[in-house]
Amino acid sequence: MANEDKKDFNAMLHDNKDMPKFQIITDQKSIEKYGGSKMYFAPPIDYDKVMKNFYYGKVITVGKIREYFAELSGADFTEPITAGIFVSIVAWASYQRSEDETPYWRTLKANGELNAKYPNGIEAQKEKLEAEGHTIIQKGRKNVRYYVKGYENSLFDLK
Repeated sequence: MANEDKKDFNAMLHDNKDMPKFQIITDQKSIEKYGGSKMYFAPPIDYDKVMKNFYYGKVITVGKIREYFAELSGADFTEPITAGIFVSIVAWASYQRSEDETPYWRTLKANGELNAKYPNGIEAQKEKLEAEGHTIIQKGRKNVRYYVKGYENSLFDLK
């Protein structure tokens, strides 16, 4: 996202954009990739509600949140692009509020990767996670990425 300082992320958070909703996809490659044709779109506020539940020392991936929404709604999968966008909106909305913080830094990308699109980037997320006892590792030489070491052992169970 760009120009974050000029956007009202809390307004975006509460704009449901006619969601929740379902869509049936027909592209065979997508059906095979996601394991079915019934795709679910969760509204941004639902991501915020779920992300508020992760307590100190625990983390979750966007993929696990998507799986939870799909199971809860009876869909085959939750749409991945909007999920990533809405997780970022939750982070920025929390950052813009003076109270009722959502611990967005505990939500990781796939494979425990830190999210550069969060407020103040990877460094801020890294600092918050390390303060909660997580070890952050760096992978790559050219395309450097940061991950929570052993994140699987700290995954929050949404069930």
